[in-house]
Amino acid sequence: MKAVFATAPDPDDPLSTVVVGHRPDPEVPLGWVRVEVRAASLNHKDLWTLRGVGINRDQYPRILGCEAAGERPDGTRVVLYPLLDSPPGMSDETLAMPAAQLVGARPGTLAEYVTAPPESLLPVPDHLSWEEAACLVCTWLPAYRMLFTKAALRPGDTVLVQGAAGGLSTALISLASASGVRTWVTGRSADKRALARRLGASAVYEPGAELPEPVDAVIDSVGRETWTHTLRSVRHGGTVVVAGATTGDVPPARLHRIYFHQINVVGSFSGTREEYGRMLTLMGTTGIRPLVDDVLPAQEARAALKRLADGDVRGNLVLTWPGDAGPAGGPKAFTGERTGR
Repeated sequence: MKAVFATAPDPDDPLSTVVVGHRPDPEVPLGWVRVEVRAASLNHKDLWTLRGVGINRDQYPRILGCEAAGERPDGTRVVLYPLLDSPPGMSDETLAMPAAQLVGARPGTLAEYVTAPPESLLPVPDHLSWEEAACLVCTWLPAYRMLFTKAALRPGDTVLVQGAAGGLSTALISLASASGVRTWVTGRSADKRALARRLGASAVYEPGAELPEPVDAVIDSVGRETWTHTLRSVRHGGTVVVAGATTGDVPPARLHRIYFHQINVVGSFSGTREEYGRMLTLMGTTGIRPLVDDVLPAQEARAALKRLADGDVRGNLVLTWPGDAGPAGGPKAFTGERTGR
């Protein structure tokens, strides 16, 4: 089968290891299902895999990809829940936790075929395209969990989203604003802040700007560059959800502010099947859907990954295999402004 894979980890020049070529067809363990991949969304975790974060060198060559949408042999449309090795009987709360499973414990989804146990296949709403569905599990589901489980936000609360244009940020803005949460967003450029406005943000600010008032929660996936501003922005007793560290994971701790203002700092990763169902209900009743910046053939994976690494993305970048793009009888993908570039 064709696949996008890394030949070896390279922390200094990660994109140099990307290859689009042939890999052995996956074996189908007893009771598992082979899924034909229709679309796969890129994620910062793919960049970690290229650098060798959390994966031993002897596990390469390694197929990239964390999330995908595809078809079971009977034609059922599904998305892949990321924790493919989880044994039966584990609770949904447990399934939301072990990062190593998602970062690279199994081969990735940027291939023509993947295998999974039936428990790891979740339904796809009929009104979503393949490209939109490919963004649900590793982007929208974690965003839902961050907002409504970890930060416990309710209509009328205020949240600050650090970052305006990436896949996670656009999901956070859409979900929060559609739920009646007042959503403030920081963005590095005027066009990114304008995008946040179009997605429903109540107010937008330049990075580090003084806010009119403290917020109930801050979602921070940036790390070092925004951490001081994050702690300065959250109210006494509020919550900071740590969702990543794209600019570095060693920010100044500022422990005195955390304990003096009784700030809750929580980590969040993935999400549960129950949260997935609630998220689909919210999407169905409000009409919100993933923002797809561009749909590219898998052969252009290296260029797409470079755009991701450079921050040149508005929403999600999605890869498809030739002839597989577009939904099965559904609408055409809702795409960003630069689709077709």
